[in-house]
Amino acid sequence: MCIILFSYKSNPEYPLILASNRDEFYDRPAAPATFWDDEPELLAGRDLKECGTWLGITKSGRVASLTNFRAPHSVMENAPTRGALVTGFLKGRDAPTAYIEKICRNATQYNGFNLLFGYFDDLYYFSNKGNIFEQVAPGLHGLSNHHLNTPWPKVAEGKRKLGGLLSGGNSFSPEAIFEVLASTTRPADDVLPDTGVGIEWERILSPIFVESPVYGTRFSTVLLVDKDGNVTFIERVLNHGPEHFETRKFEFAIHS
Repeated sequence: MCIILFSYKSNPEYPLILASNRDEFYDRPAAPATFWDDEPELLAGRDLKECGTWLGITKSGRVASLTNFRAPHSVMENAPTRGALVTGFLKGRDAPTAYIEKICRNATQYNGFNLLFGYFDDLYYFSNKGNIFEQVAPGLHGLSNHHLNTPWPKVAEGKRKLGGLLSGGNSFSPEAIFEVLASTTRPADDVLPDTGVGIEWERILSPIFVESPVYGTRFSTVLLVDKDGNVTFIERVLNHGPEHFETRKFEFAIHS
């Protein structure tokens, strides 16, 4: 059900260091990251069922990512796709506060979501579960399928491991961050959240990297933006396991 780990304005060289896993059913079609033909400034993967995305950045520095809020008993049939919330911000020109004003008018029509969005040096968080809207504070953060920094075991593990990597200054590598995203450690049952999916699915969804016969981590992404606005976007397209992947890398400078 996805995880986003990120360091924001806490590293002197990299205002944004973001690591993300996108979890989805294996049979849901999706395209890997590229600059879109219909939006050449926009770099993102694409959900081929609903045509939205889960994580993207533009050449002008707009960035957005989304996770679902796990609340199975309140899921609405035929709700609009949440991936459009990401593309809506990335394609638009609204400031983050203005964009949220628009979203809030219809936020209850969507199934539960968390939206991380803004610019690499001006990030915001919104959830339609509780209508939480806040400017992200500098620091190390984690977001899975509850509110920002809810200390689920996978979030706590990810923040601890990413924080350990970054504690050495600028000596970290993207490969080391991918190792954090590849963790398949399952916590003990007594520390798992109870989100209404049953204990077997709580176990399956509990690691940072999710695996099952039908559902799991499909994409892992490391996004780095340095203080000069230089972007490094590295994506691993996964094939049933953290050891089988195709890597795609993009580099560009943000322009005004």
